[in-house]
Amino acid sequence: MHESPLSASQSGSVLIVEDEPKLGQLLVDYLQAAGYRTQWLTNGAEVVATVRQTPPAIILLDLMLPGSDGITLCREIRRFSDIPIVMVTAKTEEIDRLLGLEIGADDYICKPYSPREVVARVKTILRRCSQQRHQPTDDAPLLINESRFQASYQGHMLELTPAEFRLLKILASQPGHVFSREQLLNNLYDDYRVVTDRTIDSHIKNLQRKLELLDGEKPFIRAVYGMGYRWEAEMCRLL
Repeated sequence: MHESPLSASQSGSVLIVEDEPKLGQLLVDYLQAAGYRTQWLTNGAEVVATVRQTPPAIILLDLMLPGSDGITLCREIRRFSDIPIVMVTAKTEEIDRLLGLEIGADDYICKPYSPREVVARVKTILRRCSQQRHQPTDDAPLLINESRFQASYQGHMLELTPAEFRLLKILASQPGHVFSREQLLNNLYDDYRVVTDRTIDSHIKNLQRKLELLDGEKPFIRAVYGMGYRWEAEMCRLL
C-alpha cells in the first residue's frame, strides 16, 4: 500500500485501486495536489480488509485487477458500506454492462481519462455526499407520499402520471446515483408491455418540465451521456 501523510488542510481520503504503476502514481500526485489524502492499492485481494479497517471517503476502483475483480469488490463493499465508489474501466461499452448488473457504483470513468477530470469527479461526489449527510430529510422540499401516490415540491402539488411518479421516487431517493434506462424501465411498469428507451426519455422530459415550472433555477434531473439519468437536487422525503 502506498499512503500519503495526513495534513490539516485535507478534506478526505481517497482509496485508489489501480494495478498500473504510472496511472496509480498520476492519480496520487493530482489528488494530493488537490488536498486529498490517498491510499493506493495494486491488488484487489487487499481492498475489502483495507476499507473495513480504515474507511476512505471515496474509492476509485479499477475494473480489471489481480487478486479480485472490480465487480466482485464493489458488491462485497456494498454489503457493509455506502462509501462512494467510482468504477474505472478501459472500455466504453463495459459501462452499459456494469449499469445493467446494478453493482452499486456511484459513477463510472473510462480510460484514457484526464487526471483533472478524476479530481473534479471526486470533488463533486464528496460535496454531494456532504450535503446529503447534513440535510435533514424533515426539511426536504420534495415530499413523496407513496400510499396516496402524491408528490409536492415546496408545498406545491405535482400533477404526475403514474410513470412520472415512479421515476421521481426512484431518482429522488438516491441523489447522484446514475440509473440506466434499463433500470428505470424495469421499475416503471407492473405489466409486461413493450417499451423502449425513448419511452423513458419522454417521461423524463415531461417530469423535468413539471419540476422546472416550480423552480426554474434548480437542476433536477441530469442526463449522463451514454449511461442514463441522475437526480441533482436534494434527497426527497418519503411519507
